[in-house]
Amino acid sequence: MIELTAAQVAAATGGRLSADPAVRVGGPVVVDSRRVGPRSLFVALPGEHVDGHDFAAGAVAAGATLVLAARELDVPCVVVDDVQAALGELARHVLATLRERGDLRVVGVTGSVGKTTTKDLLGQLLRPEGPTVVPRGSFNNEIGLPLTVLEADETTRFLVLEMGASGVGHLTYLTRIAPPDVSVVLVVGSAHLGEFGGIDAVARAKAEIVTGLAPGGVAVLNADDLRVAAMADAAPGEVVTFGTIPAADVRAEDLGIDRTGRASFTLRVRPGASAGADEGRARVTLGLVGEHHVTNALAAAAAALRLGVALPDVAARLSDARALSPHRMQVTERPDGITVIDDSYNANPDSMRAALKALAVMAGRDRRSVAVLGEMLELGDDSRVAHDDIGRLVVRLNVKLLVVVGEGAGGIHDGATQEGSWGDETRFVPDVEAASALLREELREGDVVLVKASNGSGLWRLGDELAAAGTAPGGDHA
Repeated sequence: MIELTAAQVAAATGGRLSADPAVRVGGPVVVDSRRVGPRSLFVALPGEHVDGHDFAAGAVAAGATLVLAARELDVPCVVVDDVQAALGELARHVLATLRERGDLRVVGVTGSVGKTTTKDLLGQLLRPEGPTVVPRGSFNNEIGLPLTVLEADETTRFLVLEMGASGVGHLTYLTRIAPPDVSVVLVVGSAHLGEFGGIDAVARAKAEIVTGLAPGGVAVLNADDLRVAAMADAAPGEVVTFGTIPAADVRAEDLGIDRTGRASFTLRVRPGASAGADEGRARVTLGLVGEHHVTNALAAAAAALRLGVALPDVAARLSDARALSPHRMQVTERPDGITVIDDSYNANPDSMRAALKALAVMAGRDRRSVAVLGEMLELGDDSRVAHDDIGRLVVRLNVKLLVVVGEGAGGIHDGATQEGSWGDETRFVPDVEAASALLREELREGDVVLVKASNGSGLWRLGDELAAAGTAPGGDHA
């Protein structure tokens, strides 16, 4: 973070100073006292299970010079009415200050699926151009986004922000903190559908990243998704589209998928879509597994081109890019001949379908496909039908063994059974431990195993276990 005095922190947050006004902060801004560094600002957030105020003294002892708090403490602090809101105001102030001082460019990424992968790709495309800040993991909410903004300093050239929403108005709040110079919208899908109340509400919420653009900003929109493409009408300025249809400004042509599930395509750029004026083509071969990553790659390419990265560099860096965040189509080739696809970080119907199609491609005709699927959360009234549909898709894709984990995912088992898969082809188990025991007995050399569920299901533990294991089938796991 840029260096600020305690007095400046108080002014930016509207807080009351209970510290020496000249005390300076310049280290990391943290909400976890274990991450405190020299001259940190510790943000004492009240939590559901723990209260950050209880850790303030320890944070100061570890090197923090100031605490942002909701009440008076026996440590140097700025006292505010709402700590979370004050954190956002501080980030807004710091970003505005950095924009006044230099040529920092902000990229915001949203969408029902693909946000984390796209921001990771953007980081790999932009870092060679200059210092770039990219959020860790999925820091995309009212707390994670301001913390990411506050990682920027005077040297930062690009600030990439993942912007998540679980309701209308959420992205308006985030774009008020950090108005993007480039706003990227990937897909309007069924993630968090229960919280939004319907797909049209999802579209309205995602469009807020477009209306929240900074003056002169560019909207980068998915031409393959009609709801996203319609957001062009709300854009206050220039629009650049990406996709696979001929009308897209940045598009994939001659698309192919190899036996490892990796896509290759010709990246074609329409004149005016990049910072330069010339049309161009370049070949890309992705290292990421799954055809759905073509959308993420095109989105990252379109944003990077608008930010001045040359087309040959975009293509080369996309081809060299690797998955950076865990549990997202993370492929492990085990020594015992079993391939594990761990996509257990999160799940919704769109990402579940994409992962299952990747499983089918990777297994092909010669290897046995195994899908270990848990519950897709936050789908509201559509949950039962959505799970049933996934079970039927498993059968249509000819997945050889389906393991359904947990009562919440029971509709997947029902759908598979109704579609014609029964007996040993589909198994229901009550929990992760039972799934682990079953797979120790069932997996054999040559199997390709997909692990997929919403994060709250805990199936990521099974993903870690399967990826780490490597003994002969039937033996003890390493």
